[in-house]
Amino acid sequence: MGEVTSQLSMSLDGYVAAPGQSVQDPLGQGGLRLHEWAFATESWRAQHALTGGERNVDADVVEEMTAGVGAYVMGRRMFGGGEGPWDRAWTGWWGADPPFRTPVFVLTHHPRASLLMAGGTEFHFVTDGAEAALEQAREAAGDRDVCVAGGGNTVRGYLAAGLLDSLWLHVVPIVLGGGTPLFDGPLDATLTPERVVAGPTVTHIRYRVPR
Repeated sequence: MGEVTSQLSMSLDGYVAAPGQSVQDPLGQGGLRLHEWAFATESWRAQHALTGGERNVDADVVEEMTAGVGAYVMGRRMFGGGEGPWDRAWTGWWGADPPFRTPVFVLTHHPRASLLMAGGTEFHFVTDGAEAALEQAREAAGDRDVCVAGGGNTVRGYLAAGLLDSLWLHVVPIVLGGGTPLFDGPLDATLTPERVVAGPTVTHIRYRVPR
């Protein structure tokens, strides 16, 4: 069985999304700045069927994080489509060919039939909790890793429950002053840094999460 991993871009003051999140601005106003380092890489662009991009240590980190993933878990807000009952026309932010190309288990309170997308991505909607979603993802992943893709509240929930094995934090040198904090509220967790990679505009830190 593989590991349960996660990775998030985070501002210097600890936020993984900017203030003012909405359907129009899912990462908040100015929140895309947290991910500009990834958008610029050759490997991220290739995963999204785009050409060009930089070949550097950031690109190597993107490849390392995604190479062994056999399934993903994400929260309803990361999948998008608004709150409440589903708009059946909504199939995610990523268009007809999402970049995951594996099963993705979406946490939600509202049932929905699975969506089979181009390129091998399958969205499954789980209504009976985070542990059930993880169990299904592990079964789908087999010997490969499960990645808890986000958003911040979902990752924090898995971390608080002691269900993560490792966590990459990409620390971006900006101060957002508000938004969605990763470390908010009661959280008893000890993270052990095991690797630090200095990129051109971001510092990548991989933490081990002792069980």
